[in-house]
Amino acid sequence: MKFYLEPLGCVKNQVDAENIIARLNSEGAEFSENPDEADLIIVNSCGFIEDAKKESINTVISFRKDYPDKKIILSGCLARRYEKELKLELNETDAVFGSEKLDDITTLAFNLTGTTRTTPTHEAAADRTKLFSLPGSAYIKIAEGCNNHCSFCAIPLIRGRLCSRSVDDIVNECRTLLKRDIIELCLVAQDLASYGADTGESLAALLRAISTLEGDFWVRLLYLHPDHFPLEILDIIAGDKRFLPYFDIPFQHASPTLLRAMNRRGGADEYLNLIEHIRTTLPDSVIRSTFLTGFPGETDTDFNILLDFQNAAMMDWLGVFIFSREDGVPAYTLKARPSKKTAGERKQTLEIRQTPITEKRIERFIGRRMRALVEEYVDDFYIARLFCQAPEVDGAAVIESARDLPLGAFVEGEIIGRAGFDLRMRVT
Repeated sequence: MKFYLEPLGCVKNQVDAENIIARLNSEGAEFSENPDEADLIIVNSCGFIEDAKKESINTVISFRKDYPDKKIILSGCLARRYEKELKLELNETDAVFGSEKLDDITTLAFNLTGTTRTTPTHEAAADRTKLFSLPGSAYIKIAEGCNNHCSFCAIPLIRGRLCSRSVDDIVNECRTLLKRDIIELCLVAQDLASYGADTGESLAALLRAISTLEGDFWVRLLYLHPDHFPLEILDIIAGDKRFLPYFDIPFQHASPTLLRAMNRRGGADEYLNLIEHIRTTLPDSVIRSTFLTGFPGETDTDFNILLDFQNAAMMDWLGVFIFSREDGVPAYTLKARPSKKTAGERKQTLEIRQTPITEKRIERFIGRRMRALVEEYVDDFYIARLFCQAPEVDGAAVIESARDLPLGAFVEGEIIGRAGFDLRMRVT
């Protein structure tokens, strides 16, 4: 049986997609890069916000139109959140897989296509041989679910409560990936800062365990809730240069009134103190954040507090999103929601003001000799990432090189300038 998988949504969903492929491969199915050649199409969906839901459903409809005779399974977050409704209403699918147990999708896939499966080994089922990330990099999901219950977020409804993997399990996966020449390990979860709160372990304990692994590699931490940022990790990062001083901290807002309505505890002063502490401990640190505009009750005063915070925080990278009203979450029923026009204008204002801040922050690297992970070769230039650039969301390092460079490997060179949000690098 040949199958094709379309991964949608966030990198946590991407890891699930890679695990689905590994499980099907381990039982004799063959992954195809081209849906034309597949017997089965799996759409691994996102259901986080309205636009993502529409994209997932439209993708299924498009595949059904193009491939009327193929079997189609809808899996992922949308399938998990609306399994009963989709089974009744989305006739374009042959099956909706909403189970939390990814192993169960193999039974569904083989039954649906009427093909024969082989007996998997535990090791084969756990080994993600197909990665959707660029060469040299892989995401490792260290926990599932979330206990934060931010009032705008549907993740607890979709993924449930926090469920952390064991330190040993994660370290073993890191070891396996390193043996396959992965040199950037990106740790992801709905909230890395909460890791181990349900098991008695901690993010600090996990980093100490990873530090015992041998080799030349990077470890990148993606998404740390600011209200319980584990300060003890800063000394660990300072003591092992393989841990990148890159912090993805979604502050969302700075107005105490709005943050309480979001079920968050912080405020501008607390968050600025956290940023100062990080930068004092790790002077090279890079901070990415996200802001949310248009949340119910957001006034001009609240927005001005956010603008002041933006100017004071001087984040290296910033993404801005408009509040999406999601059924089932506490914020769904909140009143006094700013108009879409107002929310959009506020988003645009933040993005315009962030541009010179980001440009100034990344210019501090010009003239330095740095290391980059080479990912692509495009139009006579190599595209790479420095420690200050996370996959997919930040700028890149555009490399001029007099010699051929291997993809998925580290190189060193001099930062010679800036081009927009990218840095220019010369390797001799």
